[in-house]
Amino acid sequence: MSLDPVTLAAILGMALATFACRASGYLVLRRVQPGPFLRAFLGHVPGTLFVAFAAPAVVREGWAGFVGAAATLLVMRATGSTPLALLVGVAAFWLARTLM
Repeated sequence: MSLDPVTLAAILGMALATFACRASGYLVLRRVQPGPFLRAFLGHVPGTLFVAFAAPAVVREGWAGFVGAAATLLVMRATGSTPLALLVGVAAFWLARTLM
């Protein structure tokens, strides 16, 4: 198997662009102290990104996806245990998919 130069250049270019985006964020936030609004906004970004990635998969799976997501949310809210919530959510999804 060989790696052609165009593919290698594309991979290296994407790596450089990714590094530049991440490094520029760190450099900007080192120099500028974010205000309370920006700090609160940045605190919500990881959750919104997770929802943005998970929501299409839940919708694509139909009712079984909604059942699994609801079970995960309920157990997480009730217990605060991420591993337990994931386990129950996957089990609920599997059961709903098997029965539907």
